Amino acid sequence: MTHTYISLDDLKKIYPDEWILLGNPEMENTIILGGIVLYHSKDKKDVCYIGRDKTANYDSVTIAFAGDIKQQRKIGIFQRL
Repeated sequence: MTHTYISLDDLKKIYPDEWILLGNPEMENTIILGGIVLYHSKDKKDVCYIGRDKTANYDSVTIAFAGDIKQQRKIGIFQRL
């Protein structure tokens, strides 16, 4: 298994609409520029729990979403107005 740095633009092409666990991420302020893919899945919980075991050899890790996050949550009481 190779551990290669991948930019965020390339991650979006390779893993569209997936959550990605990145090792040693490159960041500028709070913006993720890329990192080493440790685990990926369409399910964020999988990335958080299954990916946890893959982080031991990295100084830092983060989770990124390679898609557009759309606000779809609706609060019930406001739907009736």
